[in-house]
Amino acid sequence: MFKLILKKLSFLLVFGLLVNGLPASASEFDTLLCLEKSGKIARDSKHRDRHKRRYYDNQGSNGSDGRSGRNGRSGRNTTVFADGLPVSFDLSGRDGEDGEDGEDGHRSRCRRRYRDEKGNVKRDVQAPDGGDGGRGGKGGNGGNGGLLTVYYKNITDLKSILVRSEGGEGGGGGRGGYGAPGCRCRRRSWTIESCTGKKGTSNYKCKKRRYRCYHGSDGRDGSDGRDGNRGSLGSLSLIKGKKQLAADNPQVELRFSELQGKSIGLSKNRWIVRRGAVSLLATGSVIADEYREFDKRIERDFQLIWQEKQPITSFKEATLKLNLNDRGKIEVNFPKKLWLDISKNQEGNLTKLVVNNAILEEDVTQLRVSDFAGNGKNLTMSIVDLARKSEILKTRFRVTYEIETEDSFGDSEYEADIPPELVTQDYNRFILALGKLPIPEEGLRVGTKVRVKVEAIRSLGKRSIKQNINWNGRVRK
Repeated sequence: MFKLILKKLSFLLVFGLLVNGLPASASEFDTLLCLEKSGKIARDSKHRDRHKRRYYDNQGSNGSDGRSGRNGRSGRNTTVFADGLPVSFDLSGRDGEDGEDGEDGHRSRCRRRYRDEKGNVKRDVQAPDGGDGGRGGKGGNGGNGGLLTVYYKNITDLKSILVRSEGGEGGGGGRGGYGAPGCRCRRRSWTIESCTGKKGTSNYKCKKRRYRCYHGSDGRDGSDGRDGNRGSLGSLSLIKGKKQLAADNPQVELRFSELQGKSIGLSKNRWIVRRGAVSLLATGSVIADEYREFDKRIERDFQLIWQEKQPITSFKEATLKLNLNDRGKIEVNFPKKLWLDISKNQEGNLTKLVVNNAILEEDVTQLRVSDFAGNGKNLTMSIVDLARKSEILKTRFRVTYEIETEDSFGDSEYEADIPPELVTQDYNRFILALGKLPIPEEGLRVGTKVRVKVEAIRSLGKRSIKQNINWNGRVRK
């Protein structure tokens, strides 16, 4: 009986060594065990990356990230009329939820053998890495305190109102998961002898090569989740009187076609910001010290008057943004891709915006060279506006005139603004009298190869843009 037990124990011991062995030996090393052990050890990352996938189907898998906590609900908003009778409100926000912990990384399998048909391992071996721990979830933010709106006749009646409008606590961040340990090599290196030719002959040669086993990396611990932010204190709004305020409408964005022939009403309730809210309420109140008090209601109207030759439907996608500010002025935000020539008139509470001209920005830079003619003092360059918008655009020109010498263009022979008196405009056609500029005489002779760069500066109202126009060729008769 004893012999039978001893025999079985011997079999289990040998079986365990074979199963747990990591491929790393030739005949001189029967097994190379890969043991799981914690602790980070530096290793040759180049060899690790080169051989990692060759020998192991799976590395240790990473743990899942923890779920973020939900934000706390904000406190309710309440409206009350102060009549001197004691009243209390709890408008506090709710606490945020804690984030969940990250999952621990998963350990890799270290019980694999990789040998050739003779039982030898003739390669470097990279042990599997441990999986990284999952990141902890973020804590939810605390809810904000609610808004208390008080209508009053006597300011002293606010002393009868007790309010707690605290922000909720932020939830705690989840703990990051632990990284799993990587596999470790029992034997770090081994030598294999390889021979060629027939033993006993002059062609028989042997050489030895050393191979290595590289430790697997321990997985990194996951980062802890960020704690949630505490909610802000609630606020107080005061309105003297019993009449309920009408809703305000200080901003609007409409297409041009929706504005034509209509009067658009804008309104705004103007408030004055003050400090000392806690001192106005009952002792023990918790609320933001800064509060606002209703000052006045502002109402204005806006009207668009279209005087551009093109119908307003040609710009149906263009929109205007209107904003009524605290000074009672209507601010107009124009579309970036549309150039407008406008004038604004104020008649009482009505703001009239007159559009005299409108041009799409892409139509501003449609200038092209149509002709380069003459020589000497009669040399001219003609430029045409393909969009036909030059009657309402201001256009200035600057020229750079270069002369070719020995198959290349040298330094600029002339560069300057073209005086207005040397530019002739015929509707959408511009004629530049280049021959009248102080350009060297040899640059104006027939047959001379030149390069002309014209910079056109076009503007309408406060908008301006530059267009470069290039021309290469020879001066002709």
